[in-house]
Amino acid sequence: MAIDKKAIAEHIKGIIAALGDDPKREGLIETPDRVAGMYEEVFEGMNYSNKEIAEMFGKTFDAPCSGDQDNLIVVKDIEVFSYCEHHLALMYNMKVTVAYIPAGKVLGLSKIARISEMAAKRLQLQERLGSDISEIISMATGSEDVAVIIEACHSCMTARGIKNTSAATTTTTFSGRFRSDQSLVSRLAMQL
Repeated sequence: MAIDKKAIAEHIKGIIAALGDDPKREGLIETPDRVAGMYEEVFEGMNYSNKEIAEMFGKTFDAPCSGDQDNLIVVKDIEVFSYCEHHLALMYNMKVTVAYIPAGKVLGLSKIARISEMAAKRLQLQERLGSDISEIISMATGSEDVAVIIEACHSCMTARGIKNTSAATTTTTFSGRFRSDQSLVSRLAMQL
């Protein structure tokens, strides 16, 4: 799927007019094109399936700890942002933690951050973002044992509606042994 910048710009002109302003006003003339360019950038992840993202960022190395079920890889505080699909509102101050047990292969550490970022560049729900990241990490590493924890603020709660500026949402996605092994979850909690 390619992002249609021309259609976005036309719709933004309509939104500006619907808000009661003049899209031909000096300060707004280039706004539709700027918004279309921004959307192309911030929604880049919509161009790719989870499988394609796993292939793009799936550079792995033989795990020096292969077969050792006591090894746990954790990358935390990966900063991303996304847009809520319900209000097109920004999800911000978003920090992602990804953990997995290697199954013979390990990902380059930067790839974990790149996967998280690309999956976030979609109209999203925070809960689905965790599932998407988990699925992509699993595809890339071959490990079924993946945990994703995300904490974020949602402008649909902080800037509108209830306007609770201190509210943050935490979601967890556990697969494989993270679902059944409480000691593994406890080890992860100690890393956070």
